[in-house]
Amino acid sequence: MSRVVASVGAVRLLLVSTYELGQQPLGIAGPGALLAAAGHEVRGRDLAIDALDPADLDWADALVCSVPMHTALRLALATLTTVRARRPDLPVALHGLYAPVGAAALRDGDLAVAGESDGALLDWAGSLGGRRAAGPGGPEVRVEIGRPRSSTAADAPGAPPAPDRTLVPPLSRYARLVSDAPDRLVGGVESSRGCSHRCTHCPVPTVYDGRTRVVPLDAVLADVDQVVAAGAGHVHFADPDFLNRPAHALRVARALHERHPGVSFDATIKVSHVLANREVVGELARLGCTFVVSAFESTSERVLAALDKGHRAPDAAEAVRVLRGFGIEPRPSFLPFTPWTTVADVVDLLDFVAAHDLVESVDAVQYGIRLLLPPGSLLLREPDAVLSASLRGYDPDALGWRWESVEPRVDELQAAVAARTEQAAARGEPAAETYDAVRSLTFAAAGAADPGAPASRSTTRPGVRPRLSESWFCCAEPTASQVVVATRLGPASAVAR
Repeated sequence: MSRVVASVGAVRLLLVSTYELGQQPLGIAGPGALLAAAGHEVRGRDLAIDALDPADLDWADALVCSVPMHTALRLALATLTTVRARRPDLPVALHGLYAPVGAAALRDGDLAVAGESDGALLDWAGSLGGRRAAGPGGPEVRVEIGRPRSSTAADAPGAPPAPDRTLVPPLSRYARLVSDAPDRLVGGVESSRGCSHRCTHCPVPTVYDGRTRVVPLDAVLADVDQVVAAGAGHVHFADPDFLNRPAHALRVARALHERHPGVSFDATIKVSHVLANREVVGELARLGCTFVVSAFESTSERVLAALDKGHRAPDAAEAVRVLRGFGIEPRPSFLPFTPWTTVADVVDLLDFVAAHDLVESVDAVQYGIRLLLPPGSLLLREPDAVLSASLRGYDPDALGWRWESVEPRVDELQAAVAARTEQAAARGEPAAETYDAVRSLTFAAAGAADPGAPASRSTTRPGVRPRLSESWFCCAEPTASQVVVATRLGPASAVAR
């Protein structure tokens, strides 16, 4: 939608998102509300589900693109090629965790801002009116990282307006909660930003450096009210870790349950946070938490230490027991392929999945994820001997440092698993079938006969494991079909989800 305004210096801003994990893009709705409140005209387009409309490009004075993750940035840069073919002088702003990584593709006068980006986006948009009057061009590319004032600072003064969800397609076009009950629409809501941890492979600490910022409770609830009014029966908390601030998380969950007692929710929580906050986790279950995404990453002690995950493989097993003890289903995310990984490590991970009854709880794509090393990665600051030996130079097309395993068969296995799991996800293959296929590929790479998966030592309730229907992962390479959608010009409704 557009908003007609008459403010002096107002410009027309086209806000786009290329991928936000199957959710209504907060990267459009949040900045869109803020920029509109400052007097600018705004339109929003989610290129994960709609084509880029040439009429929007012709209308816009500038493009603002959300890049919260690697996948989104790869797609955004492909989109930018299409945009510049039609509007070569259109100013561009990238915002989100990966914005600085994409700065090399920008031009003088453009902006790349990560972290707390509100102020930078407002300043940049405000500068466009004068620049338009003076002609194209401007100062050099601005690359900024906006951080909270401290790890304990709660909120910046002056709460921003609630995300404007009229700028994005309706919830019915996005991910749903899949469970034994009828599917529910899902609304993605943010209750905090940043992370108090510094896992070395994660992009969050490169921007937030161990800091966090809570979204004020009233603002969270206002957004929850919006998505529930739009039909959501389930809330997905999009925080990097819901228990970075346990007291705030409980306030949010209690208020959600009090206002909307029939609405369930899910969240992402570290293994160490699950174990350190068992009573909190139990209360979250009573308040409607149905599943928790947790970054188990690996069962290799060497890999977990290199990633500085703050947990060991037995801790992950205990987290499964704790969550299921409260009736919450764990949905692990994994990083199976790193420079430290051996084929034996992949076997151990697959055995762990079977032993803890997680076959039905792991999204297919998780088995083929390969470590990304973008510029600024904490792993590159003091690489150990194994990582140093594996590095093969920076690849600007892949937006990261290339690496090769010291065991060639590990890289070959990763490529085979990634291809097989992408096919599985595309056709909705049963999880057990995918698991068996990955196990077969792994033992073939090991050159050994499969003795069979271990018997399960952990059980869960019967029936469908609760999950979201969108199963892709934020650190995966974009698929060919995603690139096609992100670069296509046509009427906004030309691409159906």
